[in-house]
Amino acid sequence: MPATPTLDDLRRYAVARTLFTPTTLLTAIRRLGFVQADPIRAPARAQDLTLRHRVKGYQAGDLERRYSRLPIEEDFLVNYGFLPREHLSLMHPRVSRRPWDASTRRKAAEVLAFVQERGAVHPREVDQAFAHGRVTNYWGGTSNASTHLLDGMHYRGMLRIARRDSGTRIYAVAEHALAEGGKAARLQRANALIDLVVRKYAPLPSASLTYLARLLGYGAPHLSVEIQQALRLARERLAGCIIDGTQWYWPAEENPRSRRYQADEQVRLLAPFDPVAWDRRRFELLWGWVYRFEAYTPAAKRRFGYYALPLLWRDQVVGWANVTVRDGALQPDIGFASASPMKDVLFRNALDDELERMTRFLTG
Repeated sequence: MPATPTLDDLRRYAVARTLFTPTTLLTAIRRLGFVQADPIRAPARAQDLTLRHRVKGYQAGDLERRYSRLPIEEDFLVNYGFLPREHLSLMHPRVSRRPWDASTRRKAAEVLAFVQERGAVHPREVDQAFAHGRVTNYWGGTSNASTHLLDGMHYRGMLRIARRDSGTRIYAVAEHALAEGGKAARLQRANALIDLVVRKYAPLPSASLTYLARLLGYGAPHLSVEIQQALRLARERLAGCIIDGTQWYWPAEENPRSRRYQADEQVRLLAPFDPVAWDRRRFELLWGWVYRFEAYTPAAKRRFGYYALPLLWRDQVVGWANVTVRDGALQPDIGFASASPMKDVLFRNALDDELERMTRFLTG
């Protein structure tokens, strides 16, 4: 029986397994399985900040520029983002928990015919053709009803994102094969979804695995019963151990103690939703401090800043940085969770290298 990993082993494993050698854009997305998206650009969108560490020569905006030529989709998994097209069959046809009334179904059918006739449409074209008016949105304000309807049609698999024009979604008709409806086939898809999130976010504390299974109800609400069954099965077949009272899980074919999982000498500024930092529960267990995403926190209550990027040095997240660009020059505002490593010449040189990489990524 292999030796039980230590927390140090899990820390190295968590970093090294996802920060693989930079590769092509499509290969990186397939290895990650899913790339979370976020519209805030500070200094770049989260999907670009995530991919820059994993795609050779990546520059901000490459994903949007190349999206229409790659077999990838904007869609929903545990949240909204980009995923390889082959994963869509695990979630589609998607059945929403919120059925539409007859009026909304009629409007959706009209818009679907409109999009089918034109091939691809801008939301403004739909609004001009149908004048659906305004609706109350999730946050209590109002938004364009046509945009709201298009979002709902995309979620339900009627439409797909063909591309973006200046950040705006351009919609086309989606085509999804009918999925097998038997219990065995549904459980197989649920098992595959659990495996997908485990491969992306391992090693996972038990509570985080449960949380991710619940979030899969966003991407596959119609498989909620099967996902809970798949979760129970996963706890039996995944590898794992208990450290300081916390149960951890990871793919059975991986060994966190393997010498292949070694930290390099780089400093990296990570996206707030990077796989290294996404699980805040795991973050605190591995690095001993609490990191929070504060873009929606009132400025007076922020500790880290509007869009603080976790600062990774070797296999330690030692602090954070808020990064702005003024007159083409990068201006980082760096904070540290405990003692500053700035006296270490190796750290300072590695930080300079990372800031230079960030500058090239942002400015070309």
